[in-house]
Amino acid sequence: MAYYNPEPPFSHGDQLKVGILIANLGTPDAPTAKALRPYLRQFLSDTRVVEIPRAIWWFILNGIILLIRPKKSAAKYAQVWTNEGSPLLVHAQKQTQLLRGFLAQKIKSPFAIELGMRYGNPSMQSAIEKLKTQHCDRILVFPLYPQYAASSTASSFDSVWRVLLKMRNMPGIRTIRSYHDHPAYIAALAKSVQAHWQINGKPSKLVMSFHGVPKVHLSKGDPYHCACQKTGRLLAEALDLGKDDYVIAFQSRFGKQEWLKPYLAATLEDLGKKKTKRIDVICPGFSSDCLETLEEIAMEGKEIFTHAGGGEYHYIPALNENEDWIHAMTEIALENLQGWVTTDSFGNWDNAQAKKEAEMSKLRAQALGAKQ
Repeated sequence: MAYYNPEPPFSHGDQLKVGILIANLGTPDAPTAKALRPYLRQFLSDTRVVEIPRAIWWFILNGIILLIRPKKSAAKYAQVWTNEGSPLLVHAQKQTQLLRGFLAQKIKSPFAIELGMRYGNPSMQSAIEKLKTQHCDRILVFPLYPQYAASSTASSFDSVWRVLLKMRNMPGIRTIRSYHDHPAYIAALAKSVQAHWQINGKPSKLVMSFHGVPKVHLSKGDPYHCACQKTGRLLAEALDLGKDDYVIAFQSRFGKQEWLKPYLAATLEDLGKKKTKRIDVICPGFSSDCLETLEEIAMEGKEIFTHAGGGEYHYIPALNENEDWIHAMTEIALENLQGWVTTDSFGNWDNAQAKKEAEMSKLRAQALGAKQ
């Protein structure tokens, strides 16, 4: 059996392109226990996500979790599933399409964009293979995680490296590590909050909820907590909020070990017990609405807050296809593509000249004995 995967067809006259790989977490193919089981197995088998010794974790995962959780998770996914499919996938596909259009106005040289998921479909391998088929010899990996974490950003990079390990003709790779404090990203967040407030008025308190990770990750050197705190501070400054006007919390705790605090559920309950008249909740770490925002935050969060005695509860949607966010993605991508693509600021791309050079390259190769 061959060690390397087959390379796509290539002719010496083919024009090389720059590829952009949009990476996100992933989603099951359907809101059913059958579809959830392989998705959860792939997700929870990732050592970046669960660092428990493999022998112990194998029995917990296969003997307990995968027997119970798929059905429960499927019921939750069913509450947020749309006619188009999984919310996260639908939004990520639209973001990819819009970014392709926005960048086409800026980039004059050939490029291609594909979407890949760390878990589930479309897989990272399928996305990279599509870029290779389009003759991309350089690829920029753009994770849709603003705040770097080993369990999200690094895990996505891991999946890219695994694909490359089986590739004979590797493309050049650049990665966007994080953009938690990028001015365009912060501005997009602030404008989305301001737009919500223009319609609904301002709340008693703004709650910024980030996905949680085990506290031990912080002590071992993961910078995620610090990145979340900085995003929260910069967003508060952009909104001209005082220290008492907002709170940062962490959601989606799993297991019994201590995670980053304060926990969102406890925070919402405390605000409810204090008879807070109204809170707005935003999830700055999520580029797309998904199960964790639509079910855990918009539904469960509201129930916790109001049941404890709180008043009005609003969830501010993720950036999704917000034009300011697509502009921010465009700006972030272009900053990381410098030297790889030709834009207006570096001179116009001469398509006719590029085709001529490609044809000359083909003729030279044929003169040296190449078949194509």
